[in-house]
Amino acid sequence: MIRYPIWDRQKKIGVTAPSSGVQKELQPMLWMAINYFKNQGQEVIVTPNVWTQEKVVSSSAYVRNNELNALLTNQEISLIIPPWGGELLLEMLPLIDFNSFPTKWLLGYSDISGLLLAITLKTGIATAHGTNFIDLRGTTMDDTTASYQKVLTTLPYKSVTQQSSSFYQSKWDFEKTNNSPFYLDTPTKWRHIDPTITSQHLEGRVLCGCIDIIRHLIGTPFGDVEAFWQEHIPDEPVLWVLENCELNSADLRRNLLQMHYAGWFKHCTGILFGRSNANEVFEDYHFIDVYQILAEELQIPILYDIDCGHVPPQLTFINGAYLEVSYSNGHATVIQTFN
Repeated sequence: MIRYPIWDRQKKIGVTAPSSGVQKELQPMLWMAINYFKNQGQEVIVTPNVWTQEKVVSSSAYVRNNELNALLTNQEISLIIPPWGGELLLEMLPLIDFNSFPTKWLLGYSDISGLLLAITLKTGIATAHGTNFIDLRGTTMDDTTASYQKVLTTLPYKSVTQQSSSFYQSKWDFEKTNNSPFYLDTPTKWRHIDPTITSQHLEGRVLCGCIDIIRHLIGTPFGDVEAFWQEHIPDEPVLWVLENCELNSADLRRNLLQMHYAGWFKHCTGILFGRSNANEVFEDYHFIDVYQILAEELQIPILYDIDCGHVPPQLTFINGAYLEVSYSNGHATVIQTFN
């Protein structure tokens, strides 16, 4: 059984940095995000380590854990959103008390996906893979990014529907994003690994994350997918939603093989891969070759270039929720049920 938090929008938003903090020259974007919530009548509590960054982390693992725990135990806070990802989230996982983890929403992606997936696998508490705090800024917001609000306010045993985006951001350019978090300049098209298939229905329990990060959970107490499946979702299919931040095609293949060999795809009935600017060709080995080989090995459908990850905007996927994806001619309807 999965436990779903409920976002009480009358309560405060908590911001802490379990991975990287925000360098001084980038802090104006942080203030824009704070003001975005204030303009909606919501108070934001920001922990000290959000404003600091040294040696690729916001603070020591102990400080990061303590500041996260301060927000988790604060009854006035209903939603926690890190400013963004980073590099060394993994350092703090052994310090977290998963046995008494509260049922409270955490939202983020990139390095933060290691924390989100670990929480869900260890506790059965749903976590939210989606936008980070810095990207909730400006005066306007696209529908895909804004969908985090209706997803996180969905009640247990209810469903929430999202649509694939119309446009995505081809490259990062903060000069063009003063009034909106993203500059959406390229038409979105979800793709099926078999180009002859124009429609497909997939369903299963969501497990989501950045491949670069979550594969490091394999073989640790924080990445026991089989134990999670047996305890919380027995006899149910799994849909993996994965994204690639920095891996070239050969790296991607090795990481996916490690996940496969570790049994992470044992109950998998489909995989959705997010858009990526890191899908570099290694010699003549293309990332599509990786997807095709994996689809053949696992005998499952694969969709790619979906709205997830480091090429925004992205949908909000809930680790543990029951996901139904209806794909048709490059677009998709995504329904998640909190049962």
